[in-house]
Amino acid sequence: MSVNFSSPKVLDGLENSDPLNKNVQNWWKGKASEIYKLIPDFGGFLVKANSEGQPGPQDYGRTHADGANMMADALKPFGGLIMWRAFVYCPSKEDRANQAYLEFVPLDGKFKDNVIIQIKNGPIDFQPREAFNPLFGALKKTPEMVEFQITQEYLGFSNHLVYLAPLFKENLDSDTCSFGKGSTIAKITDGTLMKNKITAISAVANIGEDTNWTGHHFAQANWYAFGRLAWNHELSSEQIADEWLKMTFTDNQDFVKPVKEIMLSSCETAVDYMKPLGLHHIFASGHHYGPEPWGDYKGGRPDWSPIYYHKADANGVGFDRTKTGSNAVSLYFPPLNETYENIKTTPENLILWFHHVPWNYKMKDGKTLWEELCFKYDTGVKNVRDYQKTWDKLQTYVDQERFKSVQSRLKIQAKDAVWWKDACLLYFQTFSKQPIPYDIERPIHELDDLKKIKLNMGHHN
Repeated sequence: MSVNFSSPKVLDGLENSDPLNKNVQNWWKGKASEIYKLIPDFGGFLVKANSEGQPGPQDYGRTHADGANMMADALKPFGGLIMWRAFVYCPSKEDRANQAYLEFVPLDGKFKDNVIIQIKNGPIDFQPREAFNPLFGALKKTPEMVEFQITQEYLGFSNHLVYLAPLFKENLDSDTCSFGKGSTIAKITDGTLMKNKITAISAVANIGEDTNWTGHHFAQANWYAFGRLAWNHELSSEQIADEWLKMTFTDNQDFVKPVKEIMLSSCETAVDYMKPLGLHHIFASGHHYGPEPWGDYKGGRPDWSPIYYHKADANGVGFDRTKTGSNAVSLYFPPLNETYENIKTTPENLILWFHHVPWNYKMKDGKTLWEELCFKYDTGVKNVRDYQKTWDKLQTYVDQERFKSVQSRLKIQAKDAVWWKDACLLYFQTFSKQPIPYDIERPIHELDDLKKIKLNMGHHN
């Protein structure tokens, strides 16, 4: 059940939704009693408050703890839980990646014992790759839970084959160092380290009107992967893919082996053709499907514009989150804060997340940053084309309906990968002033034409 704290409509004559208003508290107690009479094993409330312009306790000068505790008290007699989302940020000059940490850490220990804080895997918003949310492990007295996304809002919707188990595992296995070495997010949220009475894991998902529910047949694997990892986070992405393929298609290894290789590499492939090296949130604002790195929405919130995140200029590209920038690195426990502060020790797959990097900066493989960016995008395109070749060879193992459905979507994915590659490289080239390396595929679009593309049900025209 999702709850809003404020509404244009007045409920039962209440003057407001202030969590410290006795009438509001009594209303929720009465509503909880009514619900549990009808549903005795009702689990509780999932609450989104003061997020993305939505109302909440802060509208009345109250804290997230005030709001959560008011509802927790109403549910306590019935054993119900409050899952309070930490996806909060307000219009400010503060780095959006810092805001949940800054709002919730001062409240640690002030939440009732039937409240659990629900935290997105990354601090921005379900990007293809993010640094893990620094809030994990920072709340020492408050239960925490992970929030993933099964719905591929930022990963090609139901058109792209992107197996999400590696993304889930990357987050769950991340070592926060919050309780010393080995303090993985999985161990923090499953009660191993926190010793909490309540533990949970969640994912945002939706199903459409498709007969197979998920549109892309391989999107079903992401529901399965989340379910398996919810019960056992030590399972490998490969084991889960192997199980799903054998139950869904066939146990013939001539089919399972090559398709499993597609699945296991597909998440990194999507990162490569969308936003490699730590780039993030450069999607078009209207649909979060295609690229719009040139997006600069005059009069809107800065943190809803792609240019806010990539900060490309003549010197380089990337978001400076070191001490000279937003200082997001300081929110991580030692030694991670020092690792991310130093461009030389920052993992290269997150280098543009934490640093504004010069175009000619030498990467570990000897390429310049500009060259590396170009080759990453090109690799993503090549991989999708290889997926097409592999899938077409396997026609005899799959019924025609499912074979053609996946084949059709792989064609869309290949077109979209080129769309992403050309849009991003041609745009960033206007700042780098350097040629796209001649041994990778030439762009097939003009930048001005790309800026005019309109989206229509996953196809651009």
